[in-house]
Amino acid sequence: MNKLLATLIAGFFAAGAFAQAPAAPATAAAPAAAVAPAAKAEVKDAKAQAKAVKAEKKAAHKAEAKAAQASAETKVAPAAEKTADKAAAKVDAKMPQGK
Repeated sequence: MNKLLATLIAGFFAAGAFAQAPAAPATAAAPAAAVAPAAKAEVKDAKAQAKAVKAEKKAAHKAEAKAAQASAETKVAPAAEKTADKAAAKVDAKMPQGK
């Protein structure tokens, strides 16, 4: 218990000393501000490249989807034609033949 109290009291003293310490000098922030425009430009370029890659992937995916849909339609179309032919044959068979 004594060690715990000693640790807590030492922690409070350290926190008090840290809270009273002066802030870091502002001169260190000035060079960072000079570097910031270059960093911002790099980030902007990276975002533009990422956007271009994303658009490229989207276009490729759309093309694949259209190709898949077209191949599915070509597979379905003959089946639909066969069904239509069968229906037409049934209608012709049911119609009365003229004399």
